[in-house]
Amino acid sequence: MAVLVVADNDNALLRDATHKTVTAALKISGDVDVLVLGKGAKAVADQAAKIAGVRKVLLAESDALGHGVAEAQADAVLALAGNYDAILVPATSGGKNFAPRVAAKLDVAPISEIVDVVAADTFTRPIYAGNALETVQSSDSKKVITVRPTAFAAAAEGGSASVESVSGADAAKTRFVSEEMVKSDRPELAAAKIVVSGGRAMGSAEEFQRVIEPLADKLGAAVGASRAAVDAGYAPNDYQVGQTGKVVAPQLYVAIGISGAIQHLAGMKDSKVIVAINKDADAPIFQVADFGLVADYKSAVPELMDALAAAGK
Repeated sequence: MAVLVVADNDNALLRDATHKTVTAALKISGDVDVLVLGKGAKAVADQAAKIAGVRKVLLAESDALGHGVAEAQADAVLALAGNYDAILVPATSGGKNFAPRVAAKLDVAPISEIVDVVAADTFTRPIYAGNALETVQSSDSKKVITVRPTAFAAAAEGGSASVESVSGADAAKTRFVSEEMVKSDRPELAAAKIVVSGGRAMGSAEEFQRVIEPLADKLGAAVGASRAAVDAGYAPNDYQVGQTGKVVAPQLYVAIGISGAIQHLAGMKDSKVIVAINKDADAPIFQVADFGLVADYKSAVPELMDALAAAGK
């Protein structure tokens, strides 16, 4: 049984989600190949070749693939699908965009955001905003699966797979126009070891920036936000943590002024240590927090900043 893992990359760097998806793939079969989609992405393919357990790396390049056009990505995967029994994709915003297209063209049922591999045809995935887990057994001849990276350990380095070039793909009906990238010196939210998130209690975008961002900079953390804060315009969409945002599992998650709605908890409750600051003692966030402080963030955060400064942080 052969498995194809579609790499998560930006044409220059291989993201950690790929290593974690390879871990899931190796639970299905020992024959795991990695497909790198992009443009000028040979360096990414070389990085993927070093992942332990990878048999070979396939590199598909075109202008559309370099811009992450979903239709082109789906076509590139479909061109290789006949050689594989399962196709695994990291459950990132990009992966969740083209994976359903692949499943539809193959006329199979996609299996989304698995958190465990029970057997080669049986998987565990969360439902009801992560409050329950279901076991899914698929009888499809080919399986298209998105993998929640936070649920798996990263595969080790030390591999020496070969790299082969394959045909790229362009989207016949879709044209890339432009993109606006958020530039930041902070860690990427989905892969950060520390995340500082703010909620609706911030009251304004200016207050969010004044309170959350300096603390994140002090801790070397990524910045996150609840859906309520994003909907209110306090933070951009790519900061959103939750069921309809990004799922994170950092070593430390600091939630400030976040009530802990089920939608938000689904995106961060697997964090190793959760610290919550909220003036409402009955806020649901305290039910999952390892450390909770019932206090107004307006006084608690400055005190925390002073304590960090005194500790030399």
